[in-house]
Amino acid sequence: MAMKDIRRFSLLTTFVVLTHVSGLFVQSVFRLLQYLIIGNMITDTDACVFPAFIRGLWFDNVVGCYILALPLAVLFTAAVFGCYHRILRKGAAIWFGVLYTAVFAVSAANIPYFRYFFKNINSGIFEWFGYAGTTAGMVLGETSYILYITAFIVISGLFAYWLYIVEKRFSERIASAPADRRGFLYTALKLGTTIVAAGLCMLGIRGRLGYNPIKISEAYYCNDPFLNQLGISPSFNLLTSSLDDMRKENRELRLMPYSEAIANSRKFLGCDTIVTDTVNILRRHIVADESVNRKPNVVIILMESMSAAFMSHSGLYKGLTPVLDSIYDNSLAFANFYSAGIHTNHGIMASLYSFPALMKRNLMKGTVTPRKTGIPTVLKANGWHNMFFMTHEAQYDNMNAFLRTNGYDEVFSQENYPSEEVVNSFGVSDRYLFRYAIGAIDKACGKGKPFMATLLTISNHPPYVIPDWFHPVSTVPETQIVEYADWSIGEFLKEARQRKWYDNTVFVLLADHGKIVGDVDAELPQSYNHVPLMIFGPGIKNGIYNGLGMQADLMPTLLSVLGVSYDYDGFGHNLLSEPREMVFYSADDQIVARDSSGFYIYYPGSGRNICYDTTENGKRPHESGMDNRFAALKNYVFSMIQTAEYIYRKQK
Repeated sequence: MAMKDIRRFSLLTTFVVLTHVSGLFVQSVFRLLQYLIIGNMITDTDACVFPAFIRGLWFDNVVGCYILALPLAVLFTAAVFGCYHRILRKGAAIWFGVLYTAVFAVSAANIPYFRYFFKNINSGIFEWFGYAGTTAGMVLGETSYILYITAFIVISGLFAYWLYIVEKRFSERIASAPADRRGFLYTALKLGTTIVAAGLCMLGIRGRLGYNPIKISEAYYCNDPFLNQLGISPSFNLLTSSLDDMRKENRELRLMPYSEAIANSRKFLGCDTIVTDTVNILRRHIVADESVNRKPNVVIILMESMSAAFMSHSGLYKGLTPVLDSIYDNSLAFANFYSAGIHTNHGIMASLYSFPALMKRNLMKGTVTPRKTGIPTVLKANGWHNMFFMTHEAQYDNMNAFLRTNGYDEVFSQENYPSEEVVNSFGVSDRYLFRYAIGAIDKACGKGKPFMATLLTISNHPPYVIPDWFHPVSTVPETQIVEYADWSIGEFLKEARQRKWYDNTVFVLLADHGKIVGDVDAELPQSYNHVPLMIFGPGIKNGIYNGLGMQADLMPTLLSVLGVSYDYDGFGHNLLSEPREMVFYSADDQIVARDSSGFYIYYPGSGRNICYDTTENGKRPHESGMDNRFAALKNYVFSMIQTAEYIYRKQK
């Protein structure tokens, strides 16, 4: 008799699986409709379409597992105790019907939304709810929307009918099996199956076995923005964007009125006389030097946590960074250069796209991948082939999606490297990254285009992994790893010098941010943001630039060296022709402005001000407090950060 109970349990399992698979199938139908209706938006005709549907099924399964979790728990738990009452299956069918109808509504609405905005539906639609009458009139008054409304009604109706048939048929078959005795072994089997099913459901919700749950970056596999976004479930996109909006770090900063901040920033950046629109408020056209008529290759090395204080010229250490010290003496080196923030995503956004950090916010993330103008987009438009190399998983910090959306043709990550080369949770070592990059760059040279390669290192980030064969001169891991990072860069440059492309390549070395080095000298230790920047190669005159600079300045400075004209929306100066009096940056809960004699720190959360004088007795709190000099710094950083907040929200 117990075998009959197992038969009922297997029928119940089939009912649950069939319902789940049916939901996935219908979501794929909507994805197919989107492809058929607006597939003309595809620009890369050589890109394969099939991976977009596979990734779409992957994301759809995440949504489906969220829906499945409660019915699975109720139905299987009841079955373990021998309860197969039909009311439970009817309740599950209603649950599936209601939630999947909502999912289908989002999928149907996503087609016209994408057609209009060229992005998947997101939390921005909730802003329309405040104008319910207007929104309803727009939806019902646009005749082209009838197709999507009809598709939603028909498909949802067919799905509901299918659920009714499935529930009825399986209930009849389960009811036909008579009541039975429940043996211990069969109960244990059902319990074990329930635990496995629950585990698979939780894995489905996470979407992957990796360190982090699935993010939209996993959908990006080619250089076509339509296909990359086609693989993202609209419901997943809407849910995660709504959750993003709820995060504390994404709350709107209110330092000063937007109008005042924008007016000040335009004046600081020298574009106050240029007429712009309400989004591109800093737009100005940069004209290249006509005497520069070449297209050199570009290699940018973003060094993890490499504070300027580690280098010999700082006076704190000697011999830790012989490679960087040598480059500093034989390049255009910037002695007073500052990172935008204290996280890698800040360094990428500021250095490559000339946009400042907004405290703890990660501006590369978000369910809607931001679009920015930067070094990669400008160079790509002018014929460069762009590559990005990272050590870790591609979806970390949404890098894969962000970089492919914003100018990079190829992104290389942990997924491209042999598993035996992975040394910790951040992927491969710097040495392997550089070796791999050399080979990829050699291949890119065969394309007949100049290239830009950006390499993001990781070794100088805990957990530190120092190879047994490497013999540092220092005695503690925190400095030994700096030696290894420096050595790895040196080995890369040795190999690069043997390539034909080396002599026609401009090299840029800078840190994504620093770390605390030596004594803590302020509320935000200066070593965390004081970083090196060194540029060398054809056409670059060696020397030490002693003025102030910040990561947002790299874009206009580098592009002036390359002789490229472009439209510029960033916050930087071309340091070779526009020295700056002040720089600004931020940390998780602080914003900072500094000039040549002091710096000002402000805590937006508490309204606390701290002023530091750097002209006497080293670095110490300024005794007189907010005098005119520090008031100017406050006005500067408030204006710049508030303007960046405005642009971020307008572009979002």
